[in-house]
Amino acid sequence: MGMKKIYLVTALAVVALVLVVWRPTSKKEASSGVESSQVVVDGGLLPVVPNSVKEQVIDHVGYTTSFNRDTRLPNWVYWELTYEKAHGSYPRDDDFRPDPKVKGAQADVADYRSSGWDRGHMAPAGDMKWDETAMSESCYFSNICPQHSGLNGGDWRSLEEKCRSLTSLYDTLRIACGPIVGDAINGTIGENKVTVPDAFFKVLLGKKKGRLYGIGFIFSNTSGADKELRDYACTINEVELATGMDFYSSLSDEIEEAIESQCNLGDWNIK
Repeated sequence: MGMKKIYLVTALAVVALVLVVWRPTSKKEASSGVESSQVVVDGGLLPVVPNSVKEQVIDHVGYTTSFNRDTRLPNWVYWELTYEKAHGSYPRDDDFRPDPKVKGAQADVADYRSSGWDRGHMAPAGDMKWDETAMSESCYFSNICPQHSGLNGGDWRSLEEKCRSLTSLYDTLRIACGPIVGDAINGTIGENKVTVPDAFFKVLLGKKKGRLYGIGFIFSNTSGADKELRDYACTINEVELATGMDFYSSLSDEIEEAIESQCNLGDWNIK
């Protein structure tokens, strides 16, 4: 959306609409994409949050996170996925712990104990099997949000698995996801007052055969184990409205809009 200005009140209003009467826009089946020769995709793809949002950007081996000391959550988490990374051999690590790079308060294990909420990965452990350190760091609380168990083990997990399978189709997937706090209707958990998000987003930018493709997803933070991925799919423009973020601000307005207006399920093998 380029030089757009999205005010917080608009973002919250859209979040409310998403949570109450979410109806995705119609999904075009025709293939689209943008010629990647027109775009420098190796830099400038990190999401940009509104000026009013607290942010500490932290680089780890497998992902980059934008940590918010007010919510004790990541604003977003970004990583790149390839076939080789998706098919690594390192075993899963469940050593959840605070991120030593975070400045200020953050979540700890005690906050989640008996809270009724799962410790939901943003960058999933399954995407970090390519490196022992990447796997270990995926358990930092700068990569974790309180997530409904039905969603964490249901449709959210289905999208994670879908992304790994898409590495057979795309040369590279660049993925960003995170919480949509909204009105925080479920309050906070633990002594560190970790905010429980109202919803979650994920945006994908795939590259194949010299073209780039984009799509977004929005999930309410409720039990999600009985829908199809098409029910959550939307344009990246819609995710930007719901979050107030700008995902590809370094691109020209024309190229950015072409990528962010796509929601072509056929490009992602979603039926």
